[in-house]
Order: sequence, then C-alpha cells, then structure tokens
Amino acid sequence: MKASFSAHDRQSIWNAMQDSKLDLLIIGGGITGAGILLDATTRGLRAALIEMQDFAAGTSSRSTKLVHGGLRYLKQFEIGLVAEVGKERAIVHRNGPHVTHPEWMLLPIYRGGTYGRLAASFGIRLYDYLAGVQRSERRTMLTKQETLRREPLLRQDGLLGSACYVEYRTDDARLTIEVLKEAVARGGLALNYVRCDRLLYQGGKVAGVAATDILAGAESELRAHVVVNATGPWVDEIRELDGSKSGKQLHHTKGVHIVVDGRRFPLQNPVYFDVPDGRMVFAIPRDGKTYIGTTDTDYHGDLAHPDISPADQRYLTDAVNHVFPTVQLRIEDIESGWAGIRPLIHEAGKSPSEISRKEEIFVSPSGLITMAGGKLTGYRKMAEKAVDLCCRRLSEMTGRTYPPCATAHVPISGGHYANPADYEASVEAAVRDAKRVGLPDSDARLLASRYGTNAGHLLERILTRPTDDAAASLPPAVFAQLAYAIEAEMACTPLDFFQRRTGALLFDIDLVRRTKTAVVQYFAEQFRWSEAERAARGRELDDAITAASGREPGSMPDAVAAGDMPMHTEASANGVIPTSPSTRETVK
Repeated sequence: MKASFSAHDRQSIWNAMQDSKLDLLIIGGGITGAGILLDATTRGLRAALIEMQDFAAGTSSRSTKLVHGGLRYLKQFEIGLVAEVGKERAIVHRNGPHVTHPEWMLLPIYRGGTYGRLAASFGIRLYDYLAGVQRSERRTMLTKQETLRREPLLRQDGLLGSACYVEYRTDDARLTIEVLKEAVARGGLALNYVRCDRLLYQGGKVAGVAATDILAGAESELRAHVVVNATGPWVDEIRELDGSKSGKQLHHTKGVHIVVDGRRFPLQNPVYFDVPDGRMVFAIPRDGKTYIGTTDTDYHGDLAHPDISPADQRYLTDAVNHVFPTVQLRIEDIESGWAGIRPLIHEAGKSPSEISRKEEIFVSPSGLITMAGGKLTGYRKMAEKAVDLCCRRLSEMTGRTYPPCATAHVPISGGHYANPADYEASVEAAVRDAKRVGLPDSDARLLASRYGTNAGHLLERILTRPTDDAAASLPPAVFAQLAYAIEAEMACTPLDFFQRRTGALLFDIDLVRRTKTAVVQYFAEQFRWSEAERAARGRELDDAITAASGREPGSMPDAVAAGDMPMHTEASANGVIPTSPSTRETVK
C-alpha cells in the first residue's frame, strides 16, 4: 500500500500489517518505539509499530521538554552518558530544527548552593567538551550584576553570579510524531489505539502478537520474526506475559510540571536553579507561559492514572518562591500541568534522583527484546542499539545482511531543509507565504516554526477550507492544524489534537475551551460518529481539561500543610491513560 499516516486510512494500514510476516513488530508508540521504527525502515526492514493509546500519550509527551545532555549527571560521574547524549543532542537538532530550539539556560550560583562558581565553571566546561558543543554555544560565566540584568527576578541575597550555557527546548510529543511520520514515509507501518492482548509463539520463540484495533473493535494476529517491547513503564508487565520477568526490574518515579501565565511569572530566559531540599528545578518560558519542573519521587501507585497532587503543586510553587521571592506564586496561579512516569532500572539503596537514566536491553529466552530506561535525547542511539540486535537476529534466521544505522543523517518529517543552517531564513520565507493567504503574523510564525518544511501543506488546507459550520467557525490556523492532524498525523480524537499534535491543552488551555465544541463536531463529521460517541469524546476532552488545570473540586486547596510536601517527585498521567500495559512507551 502507499505510505499513509492518515486516520482515514486505519483499515488499510491494519490490513497491511496482517498481509505477511513482518521482519519487526514494535510494541509501544513513544519516542523509543518511533526511533526504532525509523531506524528499521531506513535499513530495509518490513517493520510495524502498535500503540494502545495515542502516540506519545505517556511519558513521551510528559518530559521537561528539553533535548539536553544532562548536566546533573556529571555529579553522578556518568561521564559516558553525558558524552553520548550530548553529542546526540546536536544530531537531533540538525535532523529536526523545527522541533528543537537552542536557548541560553541560566544557572544561578548561590553561596552554599549545589554548585560553587569554580565548580560550575569547570563542570559546564567539561560538559561542553564531552558533548562536543560548538564554539558559539559554549558556556559563559556572568557576574552577579550581569546575572541580575539578564534575570532581575532572581533572589539577590547570596547570589554570586551565574553560568550561562545552551540547552535545546523541544516539543516532545511533536518530536515523536515527526519521527513516526518520517518512518511511515519510508515504508513503515504505524497504528495508534491497537492493544497487544497476548504474545504468540512458534517453537518456543516469540513470533508476534494477538492484537485488537480498539477503535474498530477488530481482533487479529500480527506475525513477526522479531518483537521489541518498548512500552516504558509497562515493560515488566510485557515481560510477565512472556514469563521472563527476572533479574533487573523497573523502578518507577513520578515527575510533575506546572504551567503559569507568563505575566504572572515573567521570566526572561530559562533558569536551572537550586531548591531547599538539594535538588534542582527548571523554570522555562514558552509561548507566553512559564512552566516549572520537575519533581522526583518514588511511585508505587496506578501506572495508568498517577495524578498531580496538591503537595506536588505546593512543592513547585515553593521552589519558585525560594529563588524568585518577588513572584509569590500561588497554587491558584497554576493554569495547567502534566505528570509522567520514568521507568528507571532499579538500583538498590539509591534515591529517585540518584538512579541512572541509562538504558539497557534485555533479551528473554523466547527472543523478546525489551528496551528499558533511557532519555529523550538518546532515543536515536537507543534505537540504533535495538535495531543492530534485531538485524543480527534476522541475519541468523534468513541469511540476509543489513546495512548499518544511517539515522544520524536522516532528517525527520518537517526537517527536510537543503541546509539545516538555513532554518531561520526558511521560516521567514514560510511566514511570508502564510501572510499571503491572510494569516496574521503570529499565526503565520506558529505554523512555519511548528511544522517546518510541511508548513505548505497546512496553507493548502486553509485555501481549500470547507464552508460547513464546524470548519468555518474555527480560526484558519486552528482549522489547518486540525485537518492536517487527522489527514497526515493520525489524530483520532479531539484529545489527540489538543494534547499531542498542538500542545494547546498544556500551553493554551483557553484556546481549547474556546474551540473545543467546534473541534469535537469536526471530528464527529469526519468519522461519522453517533451522537453518543460525539458526547463521549467531548466528555473525555472535558475530563482532560479538568485534570490538566487541576480545577476539580478539592484538587487545588488554598493551602497545603508543609508536612504534605512531597519528597522529590517525577510523574505521569491525566486520567485518560487506559489501564492495559500493552503498549506503553519508553521514557526520556
């Protein structure tokens, strides 16, 4: 079949997955699974991916949204991890400049803080060296006065100065979607809302899965020579299905982020700062908002429905007020937030923040390959290791040989610039094109920067916008993104669109409230939903708005006792994650 990533083509994609035995089947549609699919297709493998929820619905849309080398890992002497992911950061940016943006991060240095001036200078210089940071982005040390000019909201008492270094901000969900789109364009198959019910075996070896298309209610068997478990927090559950959960196991931690209006916390640039319990937290301005996180605590609750507690909220607002005392942030100021589970590999005696983020591959006696742990930044390298192993297995089975990994030089969808260095100029050209179809500058710039070289496809949809009530009532830029999300990014529900395709649920929740009725109606028209289905999807979106904003009765009290503050936290959830472990994704 012709490559498609349209929600309208789900049946033909489902059929194609069943047509013949796959070389590789990936369970899990987060960034790790997406990276494995792209790597496999570039090497010529017939590969498919299934995800029980929407793509990136778990941790891959709930990170700190940074593609970074992990400065804090130097404190844990994880030199190899810092060097590897630091170099990967540059590759991720080069292959997708529209979803990774360099920003100067401020690291304030306080008397008695985590880093002294000498330690900060040496540590970041070592970081720059290990990560291969280009000269124009190497760290700069600032005096107290220079630091306050750059960020006047910082607490002055005890401030010695700061270090300024480059990190890369990303949209983690869109990064995952763009990687998947590129994989599909190169011949891969991918479906969301497909649940793995059980593993299939032949001669004692895993040979596929029995799966259900949740939206269609159709069951089938998908056969494959090699099966990879990339289900993140649920990898141990898949290993249990395989009867191979032994030895190393996962250690779940919960991490929470909150979002406030930029006028309430008018931060001028990103800051990575100390908090009283000895941890460090990010505060990052984005699209007129400021988001703060993350917490880092052990988690033993429901993997499908971890929540953002009042204690989590208080921990982060108190952290802000400690370093930015004039802000006086309150829980009532929180507009939205998110939480994500990190599936770390257990290390006895270590606290959540001390556990390594390094990935590992487990291979069971049945041949099931499990990818556990890891970071968002290292997704491509993790995929390379997994596909190398898959290719060795396939060579043993078929006698074929496969080329080495080439994804270091494969642009992802939307990143196909003749020269990545021309990104800014290309965005300006796209903005001019968008203005010619009547878009205001802000909308034109949003489409050009968010969609990269695909922006023209959205302009085409504006020019051909139908005149029915649902489409006509939406702002042109919102309609273009909605139509494109359904037709080219397999958005199947309003929540897919508002949370994973645009991020509006997190960073423009007022827009969601204003346009939700028309968006739900447009989905209903596109997929011929019954009135009951339309109402159910509307309620699902309303529940997500409530969970993100914390406006449910009792969830945001005026005050939380200091004794309720969490020990460090790391989180995941919004109340709409299904309970089955079948297709969870790997964490960043």
